[in-house]
Amino acid sequence: MKQQRLMEIYHKLLERFGPRGWWPGESCLEIMLGAVLTQAVAWKNVEKAIAALKEAGLLDFSALLAITEEELADFIKPALYHRQKARRLKILLDFIAENYGGDIDLMFSEPLSQIRARLLALWGIGPETADSILLYAGNYPVFVVDAYTIRIFSRLGWVEDKCSYEKMQGLMQRHLPADTQIYNEYHALLVALGANYCKKRKAFCQECPLAEYCSAKRPAGHN
Repeated sequence: MKQQRLMEIYHKLLERFGPRGWWPGESCLEIMLGAVLTQAVAWKNVEKAIAALKEAGLLDFSALLAITEEELADFIKPALYHRQKARRLKILLDFIAENYGGDIDLMFSEPLSQIRARLLALWGIGPETADSILLYAGNYPVFVVDAYTIRIFSRLGWVEDKCSYEKMQGLMQRHLPADTQIYNEYHALLVALGANYCKKRKAFCQECPLAEYCSAKRPAGHN
């Protein structure tokens, strides 16, 4: 029943929003950079930071590895928290250099459970960032959970509003086909719903494409 309902929701969202084309990026490296840079900021900030790196000819593994953490921080200032993110990126780059000779494809040849554990052991790489890297850059069948996912499914009555990342991810992966394309598109569609309708403080329930499924639906004119 849950698998059927999840796929109904998926198709409702796809009908409303269309394919989202996630994750933006011309290479695995660029996608990985974006996954770290987007922590706690809007994507428009990430685009500015990546554009700065691109303009400087730094969207290259060896080039990024060669510059200092301080130099990297200067380039990614638009993404905010730039010093912390520069450190996180350098740790990630050093990890790939030391363990895979800088070969990202080689890193992504490891089994999912193994590479996920190794990424999560790195400073500043939490489950959402690790799974974004694995799904969007590595093409692993792992469902990415974010605040939108938990908010939406708590309002639908599936989970509590303080649901853990692991519980939410487990629910999605148990009841959806282990298909990277579905995981990719579903996550992006939930972000579109959360950003446009199922907002944290002001939900537009009457226009929401999932209104018929929602246990928290609010009457017209109620925010």
